[in-house]
Amino acid sequence: MPVFEYKGKTLAGAAVKGELKANSRADLERVLRQNRIIVSSISKKAPEISLKIGTGVKKVEVSRFTRQFATMIGAGLPMVQCLDILSSQMENKELARIVGQVKDSVQGGATLSEALARHPKIFDPLYTNMVEAGEVGGALDAILNRLALYREKADQLVRKVKGAMVYPAVIVVVAAAVTVGMLAFIVPVFAKMFGGLGAELPKPTQVVLGISNFLKGNFMYIFFGSIVGLGVFIWWKRTPAGALLWDRFMLISPVLGNLVRKSAIARFTRTLGTLLASGVSILEALEITAKTAGNLVVANAINKSVLSIAEGDTITSPLRETGVFPPMVTQMIAVGEKTGGLDEMLTKIADFYDEEVDEAVSALTSIIEPIIIVFMGVIIGGILIAMYLPMFDIIGKI
Repeated sequence: MPVFEYKGKTLAGAAVKGELKANSRADLERVLRQNRIIVSSISKKAPEISLKIGTGVKKVEVSRFTRQFATMIGAGLPMVQCLDILSSQMENKELARIVGQVKDSVQGGATLSEALARHPKIFDPLYTNMVEAGEVGGALDAILNRLALYREKADQLVRKVKGAMVYPAVIVVVAAAVTVGMLAFIVPVFAKMFGGLGAELPKPTQVVLGISNFLKGNFMYIFFGSIVGLGVFIWWKRTPAGALLWDRFMLISPVLGNLVRKSAIARFTRTLGTLLASGVSILEALEITAKTAGNLVVANAINKSVLSIAEGDTITSPLRETGVFPPMVTQMIAVGEKTGGLDEMLTKIADFYDEEVDEAVSALTSIIEPIIIVFMGVIIGGILIAMYLPMFDIIGKI
């Protein structure tokens, strides 16, 4: 959808300008007239070529902005003044620039949700739909507080899962580096020494020396092959089929599966519960939740629920069929549907699974740590023993 730049005046005579996405100039003029803006000029904006990777804005910074914005709105300050104060006080210049643009859009006659929706990389559909629900319902401060709480809990959940992944990843990388270093630099020293013995070396020593020679002789091929392999894996994981297979594997993997499943359930239930409590319709809430699920298996289950509800059925059956959601979760969702308190029930499930994620993280750390230590001991110890076996033979013959 193209972006248009416009200039005009409000009914009070104040000059306004801004940018909006629209299918055509006529569509944009109609939107501006609905916002009571008298248009003086509209021009199509040339596409920008950006070399910047990512947004430059961390999720925790958006959460902090949301909490501060909610507090200021709750204190009764005008919206434009709140945005102006926040943009001038932010340490992140990119987020400050975006908040300043949101302020200009609101000042120009756009609603807050419309202004936020112009920056989808920072404010996702969940964010803008909740804000829109707060504006329509006249409870923007309450919705912003609920949104801030949701983002804080979601950020905390992500940090827990990432923290559980970082430790074993670092240990594996260190173990691999130590092993390669020993094979490339230490083992060749022993190889020179064994070369003058003239005797047949033990089989373990021959195997280690063979691996060392192969590594030294084909290091560049192995290095570039690993990079190409990693690139192919990343490309494959970004394809629809690859992403689905990878997400399914992560849910059933023996070590990480329990943590991934519990975090997916916590994220799904908290997102859907927060949207429903904010006044977003069930179908729209499910569509937004599917986009932010973070797992294609869960997202597909949610999309099936959308079709199920559209046909007059409940959301419980498609969720049960995935095998991702335990019977306790689907039963509680079914009870929430029947009693009309689905949002409260989903929030209770989310709180429960937040605690489950804490326990899963602790269990994962306690399981992986001894496994990695044993693995490192076997590999490094095996290399050292293989290198000292010829010496033991020599000592035994003497």
